[in-house]
Amino acid sequence: MARLEGKVAYISGGARGQGEAEARLFVSEGARVAIGDVLDAEGEALAKELGDDVLYIHHDVTSEDEWSAAISATTEEFGRLDVLVNNAGIFRVGPMAMTSVDEYMAVIKVNQLGVFLGMKTAAPALAAAGGGSIVNISSIAGLQGSAMTISYSSSKWAVRGMTKVAAMELAPLGIRVNSIHPGIIDTPMLEGFRAFGDDFMERLTAAIPLGRVAGPDDVAKLALYLASDDSAYSTGGEFVVDGGMTAGGSARR
Repeated sequence: MARLEGKVAYISGGARGQGEAEARLFVSEGARVAIGDVLDAEGEALAKELGDDVLYIHHDVTSEDEWSAAISATTEEFGRLDVLVNNAGIFRVGPMAMTSVDEYMAVIKVNQLGVFLGMKTAAPALAAAGGGSIVNISSIAGLQGSAMTISYSSSKWAVRGMTKVAAMELAPLGIRVNSIHPGIIDTPMLEGFRAFGDDFMERLTAAIPLGRVAGPDDVAKLALYLASDDSAYSTGGEFVVDGGMTAGGSARR
């Protein structure tokens, strides 16, 4: 069943990792998709592979002008916008006392400001289409404390809060807004953890009750549900995909 038939989606950070998985799945479910990223070679290759239903747009999510240009390009190409996935994000690891203001703000600008600008810019186009869905990618670091991730956790808690504000404000326009909170996902972003060595990764995996690191498709399937009409009565919600990490103590020892 084509769960996104007739819908148009914009996915930020769509050139690789979770964004790429979301783009592939959305297209397979009938959507036309615009993907934005600063990784031009990867983004252009993905769009070419997926065909005429996919448009690649160079897009720095920290720029309001580039957000406006990206949404305009999407609606000009496909005629409407029904879904926004705020997926773009960066990850930095380090102790709070050794994190500079510049390092902190670099993460905040991409992960937090980028989401704000995305919702602000896309809302009129979504409303013009009669409503739609915004899916904000947060993290389990936006649900609980996580040492060594002061900038990342700050940004992901902010995404969680902004999602609820936007859900309240945009509901009268028929726009639903929800957040996804992934746990440990096997994407290039995971390299920040791998830098601590194999033993750290083994201990990290052992803390996951389901006993495995997730793949980007695990997140993409949840994004598909929230993008589709199957979640028509869900807004302002937090949807966790973490293998049970935030459920309580680990079931594995």
